[in-house]
Amino acid sequence: MIVKMEVAGVTVDPATKAPILILRDEEKGRTVPIWIGIFEATSILSKLEGVKPPRPMTHDLLKNVLESLGGILEKVVIHDLRNNTYIAKLVVKVKEEILEIDSRPSDAIALALRTNSPVYMEEDIIERSKITVERVEEAETDEEKDKWRKILEEMNPEDFGKYKM
Repeated sequence: MIVKMEVAGVTVDPATKAPILILRDEEKGRTVPIWIGIFEATSILSKLEGVKPPRPMTHDLLKNVLESLGGILEKVVIHDLRNNTYIAKLVVKVKEEILEIDSRPSDAIALALRTNSPVYMEEDIIERSKITVERVEEAETDEEKDKWRKILEEMNPEDFGKYKM
């Protein structure tokens, strides 16, 4: 079963300073953190914050190409987790044909935000996403553990501000 997720925001890993995309289950409020690249984080945040680049960025270009070819991004589905890597697919409708296109979740979500398309995650992937607990337990100091608990267990969308590295 797939579960509708919302993009709750982007934050920064206090240990590595890497960007973390936060998805939240719209029904049960469960959160899933996904570590992503800086370029994808910038693309996601630019859309969330309403920043309009003077020229199309990569995800804007992909949206324009998709629309020019008559395609519609029906949804994004994060459907697998392999070796701590999430696997997503774009479900695209072109005419009457449905295409499933392999994608990184961060790229898929950047595109979904631009096309106002829903994002889903398989229920079993949410259940298997034990990154929250693992990251807290991997922390070396009590201070780091406390930071993780605060970030990952008490998240609210309004807590997310501008992305800072």
